[in-house]
Amino acid sequence: MKIIAEFREFISRGNVIDLAVGVIIGAAFNKIVSALVDEVIMPVIGLLTAGVDFAQLKVVLKPADAAAKHAEVAIKYGDFINAIVQFVIVAATVFFMVKTVNMLRRLTARQDEVQAANAPAPAPTPTEALLMEIRDTLKDRPVPAQAPNAQPVKAPAQKRPASRKSS
Repeated sequence: MKIIAEFREFISRGNVIDLAVGVIIGAAFNKIVSALVDEVIMPVIGLLTAGVDFAQLKVVLKPADAAAKHAEVAIKYGDFINAIVQFVIVAATVFFMVKTVNMLRRLTARQDEVQAANAPAPAPTPTEALLMEIRDTLKDRPVPAQAPNAQPVKAPAQKRPASRKSS
């Protein structure tokens, strides 16, 4: 039962839930990027490259044999190009998202610094108020004058224990 309690605690942590939400959103974002690349970007690139459909680009290693019911063996490098384009789009999107978040963090940090600089000083604690009152009272008090021939009072000398001499 201890393992179940530990697992429940692990799952209920905020980081795990945030990660799960991120994975779900990432999966949905992947579908959007795939559709963008396959249906919008790659046809335009194909048009610019004289009508080449990148999804159909391949190197056939062994042609299909209908009589023997063998499928074609091919290296589909067009799909690889599509995957690279998808990766670049996702990487650029994540980069700009992180850049925006960092910019917002710096902006809020500057605003916090300005607010802290413009904020009034905190009220003194009761101990600080008492100390300030004592200081002000001592400032207002006249300093007693000393007699012209008066010697400063010295603290009585402390007796030191006699050191033992070894024989």
